[in-house]
Order: sequence, then structure tokens, then C-alpha cells
Amino acid sequence: MLFGLFLTLGVAVLSVALRSYQTSLAQKLGALGILIASFLAVYFITGNAAWGVAGAATWLFLPWLEILTRIRTLRLPKEKRLRPKSPPSTSLFPALDEISREIENEGFAHVNDAGWDWEDYRQFFRLFYKTDDRAQATICLNEQHDLSFYYLRISSRSKDGLIWTTWNYPLSYGLKLTPQFRINRQRPDQTFWQLYQSHREFLRHHSVETSALDSLDDERMQTDIENDLREQIAHNVRAGVLKSAANDVVKYSWRGMIYLWCQFLIDLVRL
Repeated sequence: MLFGLFLTLGVAVLSVALRSYQTSLAQKLGALGILIASFLAVYFITGNAAWGVAGAATWLFLPWLEILTRIRTLRLPKEKRLRPKSPPSTSLFPALDEISREIENEGFAHVNDAGWDWEDYRQFFRLFYKTDDRAQATICLNEQHDLSFYYLRISSRSKDGLIWTTWNYPLSYGLKLTPQFRINRQRPDQTFWQLYQSHREFLRHHSVETSALDSLDDERMQTDIENDLREQIAHNVRAGVLKSAANDVVKYSWRGMIYLWCQFLIDLVRL
């Protein structure tokens, strides 16, 4: 019994330690270790391997708790109108000024702050633009209930309508992107400089020249974001991920909730 206890604790501690590292391999090994520790804990308690497998598998179904409680009741507007918005408090987003300086150090100019509020869901965008590269950088802060997180996004819009985007979105993305998006997803721990270098390499890899990119002004940047959000909602309604809940709002369908769960599983594999 003591052997099983110490073995389980050892695997669990090692898994947590691996998860604290920011490399992809360590994160994957840590996630696998948590599953193994769960299997061992249930196996040594019950003496049954089948129950051990079932115990480990419960981790894969945990997202359904949030899906069935919060996501199922979530409502989103079909139209998201951005408006000028004051920056969040330093207690909510203490790294905002530091990240802004990092972006400006790479030659980007601060354009404006905008966002939108819907019931208890809020988004804040700090927009930057670099004329020489025709690149837009955005600091995005999402708030809902007691959850808040931020991510960075760099976008280049080509004249043929494609949107080349590099971001470090930290969670499973809950909606399908429209077909014109080309995504270069990076780890959440990367600095803006690393993201920017990755974005430039992303464009070079796909032979996207600066001359093929659209130049943007302040008003165009905000309008494009609004159009992207509106088209994304419409795209997900057509795909069956969302469905109309009223004239001006949508909600997740059962198909959409299964899609969310699958996204979680995919992200678990490719951490």
C-alpha cells in the first residue's frame, strides 16, 4: 500500500514539475503524467485496472462541467460594435504598460484603445500599427465572470483578402475562424519580440511580400475588427456551432458544445 502511495505521489509531483516548464515536450509529459498518476491512484485504491483507466479518463471529460453550466447559458451578440474604452486598472492587467512598451520598441505606434461590453463579458483591445511592415499588433484582454486572460495578436492583411495572423491565444479557441484567416499559433509564454519574429518568418515562409499587404489607417483597423467579429459569428452559425437564440443574439448548439470539447482534446495533445 505504501509503495502505491509513494509511487503515485512521485508521479504526481514530477508531473506538476514538468507542467511548470514552458517547453512543449515538458508540458506534454506533464499532462501524460497527471493521467498516469490518476490511473495509479484509482488502481491502488480499487485493485482494478479498468477502474484506473476510468479514473484517468475523467480528466478528459472535466470540460463538460463548464460546458454544461456556463457555456450552455452563454449568449453572444451577432453585432459587436467597438467603442473607445479606457484601459483596465493595473490590478486587473498589471502588465499592460510593459507589454505596450515592448510593442512600441519594435517600431509600432499606439493607435487607440477600444472594446465592447456584453452583459458580464468584456473585451479590451489596445491597437498598434507599424507602417513600414503594414502590420497591426493588438493586446487583447478578455473578461468573463471571474475569469480574465490576455493574449497578443499580430495581423497582416493581404490585398487578396487573406489575414495572416500570429497569436499566443492561451486557451482552446471556442469558435471556428473564417476561411480567410491563416493562423500561426505560438506558446502563451512568448514575448512580443518572439511573436513578431515568428510572424515575419510566417510571412516569408508563405512568400507574402510587404507590397502585397494592405495599408491601414486608424478607422480602417477598427472597422476591420468589427467586420471580422461579425463574419465569424455568421460563419459559426452556418457551420452549426452557434444558433440563433433571439433576433440579435446567438448561443452554442449541442454541435458547438461538442466542438468545444474536441478543441480541448486537440489542445491537450498539441500543448
